[in-house]
Amino acid sequence: MEQILNTLFVTQEGAYLHVDHEALKVEIPEQPPRLLPLLNIGSIVVMGNSMVSPQLMNRCTLEGRTITFLDYNGHFLARVEGEVSGNVLLRQAQYAMLEQPKRALEAAKGFVAGKIRNCRLLLVRGARELSTAENSDLLKQAVEKMSRALSHISKAQHLDDLRGLEGGAAAAYFAALPHLIRQDRDVWKFQGRNRRPPRDPVNAMLSFLYTILTHDVRSALEGVGLDPQAGYLHALRPGRPALALDLMEELRAVFVDRLILARINLGQVKPENFKQRPGGAVEMSEEARKELIAAYQTRKREEVVHPLTGRKVALGLIPHLQARVLARFIRGEGQGYVPFLAK
Repeated sequence: MEQILNTLFVTQEGAYLHVDHEALKVEIPEQPPRLLPLLNIGSIVVMGNSMVSPQLMNRCTLEGRTITFLDYNGHFLARVEGEVSGNVLLRQAQYAMLEQPKRALEAAKGFVAGKIRNCRLLLVRGARELSTAENSDLLKQAVEKMSRALSHISKAQHLDDLRGLEGGAAAAYFAALPHLIRQDRDVWKFQGRNRRPPRDPVNAMLSFLYTILTHDVRSALEGVGLDPQAGYLHALRPGRPALALDLMEELRAVFVDRLILARINLGQVKPENFKQRPGGAVEMSEEARKELIAAYQTRKREEVVHPLTGRKVALGLIPHLQARVLARFIRGEGQGYVPFLAK
């Protein structure tokens, strides 16, 4: 199970990855080569202008190891994978559920409820730590709006109604999030979510880690035999990992938002590592990307209690456990999808 957590991130310009017997060899100009046992690598993420040998691609596809290519800002470019594995009957049930609006809606309700609960918890904890009553009151107002949205989820009759509740809760959440930034608010100015491209350092970090989280969730779904593209909350589009985006909703605040806020408030992020490009886009430096990936990997090793099993597990295993919970629901083993709720 620990192998699931081992994703190799290659962030440096001009790297060349190839096979050397039973190891992956990474060669970077003006640096000594590194050998990493292939047995210990679960997947590979290559960022920017680097090369992967055909032999390594062949080896990875045969052994079920995916290679994902991202640009320097963390935007998805391509993915190399081998034959689709998993139980064909499970995928058949997954596709059949797309034609069953009530069951699909129940799954979507679980994703949205998990997202709102976990985002609300982040704001509640933040309100307790704030010293000014004004900021604390603003957070409490956002929490109340999210609570109202949460109470209406069970009453939603259509997917559009559910998406409306999710959108309203998300707007309240991101409007309140700047009040959790306690260090240099003028520097770490955040006025809501924006992307494609991100226009401030906070959004640049959010977009970057959301892409990495999407990679992890997609791998988890494939690991249990589900099709990451056939989702129930997000609209289906060619090449879009809709189910991965569905399952990711409940994990965003837990894996990413909390981590970025902590790094800002502890002074672990440097403003000089962000550059504004023509057109308003903000780009992270290579050093910032490395530090953020390292923090994310460390976060994944923290232990949490899974609410269904009652056992402590590494946070990085939560997507895999939730993928199994979702597979059980799709197979008809349960009344609804039970999301992961942080404590």
